[in-house]
Amino acid sequence: MTDTAGPWLVAGLGNPGPEYARNRHNIGFMVADLLAERMGGTFKRDRRAQAQVVEGRIGPPGPGSHRVVLVKPQSFMNVSGGPVTALKDFHKVPLERLIVVHDELDIDYATLRLKLGGGDNGHNGLKSITKSLGPGYLRVRAGIGRPPGRMDVAAFVLKDFSATERKDLDWFVDRAADAVEALITDGLERAQSTYNS
Repeated sequence: MTDTAGPWLVAGLGNPGPEYARNRHNIGFMVADLLAERMGGTFKRDRRAQAQVVEGRIGPPGPGSHRVVLVKPQSFMNVSGGPVTALKDFHKVPLERLIVVHDELDIDYATLRLKLGGGDNGHNGLKSITKSLGPGYLRVRAGIGRPPGRMDVAAFVLKDFSATERKDLDWFVDRAADAVEALITDGLERAQSTYNS
């Protein structure tokens, strides 16, 4: 079956710059990088939007595959909505075909939750996207857990993953990328039954 409904837009959230690259807040970028690698593409700066973008296909080879635009906003997390909206409009992507991959404090580390819509739970990247587009997009929520003790939330998300967490990080990023592919190829309910464990 040919994919006639237009492309999917997958936005991995994070902050640009090498100093942020391995932060907990940048797990969305890590997942986007892996998806780009799987698609055989390389991110390039997009002049229309303050973002890095790569286009490719996900799914079985041939007419059953789905066209995907991967985006890493380069505007910093709290203003992610601008680049995501610009690319959604340019590629004429319906809101229900937007998938946002982001870190989630209220979920244990290395746990995934897939959902459609909902609040932003204090996440500034989601807040910015929802302000621009409304809440009706898909989310891949990648659990990073709560900060220890009285550690400030902002300091926690902008720290690199701990040595213990890094042991499972590649597996976690790989599983989150699988979840994005499952949302596109299998739909929300089937993907949730596999990954909302």
